[in-house]
Amino acid sequence: MSRPILFAVDDDPSVLEAVVQDLRRNYAAEYRVLRAGSGPAAVETLRQLKARSEAVALIVSDQRMPGMTGVEFLEAARDLYPDAKRVLLTAYADTEAAIRAINSARIHYYLTKPWDPPEEKLYPVLDDLLEDWKAGYQPSFQGLRVLGHRWSDRDHQLRSFLSRNHVPYRWFDIAANAEAAHLLAEHNLQSAALPVVLFPDGTSLADPNQSELATRVGLRTEAKQDFYDIVIAGGGPAGLAAAVYGASEGLRTLVLEPVAPGGQAGSTSRIENYLGFPSGITGADLGRRAHLQCVRFGVEFVSQRATGIRADGQYRFVQLGDGREVATHVLLLAMGVQYRRLEIPGAAELTGRGIYYGAALVEASACQDEEVFVVGGANSAGQAALHFAKFACKVTMLVRGPSLEASMSKYLIDEIALIPNIVVEPNTQVVSAISAEGTIDPATARLTAIRTLGPDGEKLRPTTSLFVFIGAEPRTDWLPDSILRDDKGFVLAGPDLAAHPGFSALWKEKRAPYLLETSLSGVLVAGDVRHGSVKRAASAVGEGSISVQFAHQYLAGF
Repeated sequence: MSRPILFAVDDDPSVLEAVVQDLRRNYAAEYRVLRAGSGPAAVETLRQLKARSEAVALIVSDQRMPGMTGVEFLEAARDLYPDAKRVLLTAYADTEAAIRAINSARIHYYLTKPWDPPEEKLYPVLDDLLEDWKAGYQPSFQGLRVLGHRWSDRDHQLRSFLSRNHVPYRWFDIAANAEAAHLLAEHNLQSAALPVVLFPDGTSLADPNQSELATRVGLRTEAKQDFYDIVIAGGGPAGLAAAVYGASEGLRTLVLEPVAPGGQAGSTSRIENYLGFPSGITGADLGRRAHLQCVRFGVEFVSQRATGIRADGQYRFVQLGDGREVATHVLLLAMGVQYRRLEIPGAAELTGRGIYYGAALVEASACQDEEVFVVGGANSAGQAALHFAKFACKVTMLVRGPSLEASMSKYLIDEIALIPNIVVEPNTQVVSAISAEGTIDPATARLTAIRTLGPDGEKLRPTTSLFVFIGAEPRTDWLPDSILRDDKGFVLAGPDLAAHPGFSALWKEKRAPYLLETSLSGVLVAGDVRHGSVKRAASAVGEGSISVQFAHQYLAGF
């Protein structure tokens, strides 16, 4: 396979030569560098590259070019190579055009000329963009193959686990892809329980549990040590931020994350209001970046769920899903929250068979040219609607309230209004989910329609995909009684503990609890699972960061 391409475009020959030389100096070992002297010539070159199935990783274009501006060219380039990273070169006077280009051409960055020295002002930016591009680039497939059924909850869970852990795989729908049956026969797996995972070495796993699959794809399922300075239950934004700060400050740090780094935020199709990412970032990318940062500082990750806590003197012991336990001085609860489930007829039986909670990004491409329904009116629902609109012929948002204004950020409302295949239906709710046969057959059941109740009464709406975003709730029933929670299950901490009638009997320390400390000393809480938290990724990161300060204060008392 040819090396991927870095493509530079500028009508000024001297500037173009300088750009090309800078690119070659740092990236020639891994990429080819091509050039074009105008927008139209560059578009024609990209068409030729596309016809030859060449990979283009990065496109760098000047803004001020006759005949076709840089923004116009990058818009055309996006149609040909939507996954390529797009960078606009501007003069100081063109900054306003560059900011507009973030929305119109979806550029990933703009650079102001000149950028001397490139080691400080050019290469760090391009390194970051290329690292992102490589995370999704598959030059020739050498990974796993998953054989399953689209209308299987187990198949959906397995593919979600692989995707969120950035494990490359190809999926074969047994009902729609003849090659799937051929692969089953080739590996003598005709009678195996689906889904089946085929590995590059010729081995396979039939309907594996998460622990088996995690072990086979190289994820750690057992802790290396028996004791850590801080154990973090949950690998969402709060847990990852705490891990970065804890490990960077010398604490032996363990993160317990049963699904994938990023937590619930990792399934978000796009976050556009997170500081420092002007063109937005997917939840998966945010989780991947944070995970890499943690690993750099020596954080240990284990694909396990915390299932219990016990205290013994100054030690806190965390029980894991496999029955083992690890000891720590400080435990941080950062499990986040889970999407609330629909309480309607048919919903439980059809979960993973057409009804999905969260963005369920692995199902997006399967919705090509179908009508998709999104339930909910908050930011997560809006982000999902924008994402699915790229694949589905129509996305209908069912909003219980009178409008989106009360629960969704304005920038999302404005974007949704510009997308012609997104329809918002206020004062509408789903009242039942209907299977193909009318009754639930575990082998063949799938969603075929929903019944909604709105201003015009009840309607039967044919669909195969319903994505649900109706709020979230904590899963804290595994915590001991010594950790107080509110009536909804959110963990109480700091000043909020004093109002609880059971606090004085539980608290044994002479000092007051730290701001993020629970009713069990040495156990902290951060992020969405904390009572009174702001349900935003940025606030979770902030809480995770400052929790390490309280961990140090607690450890200093020994």
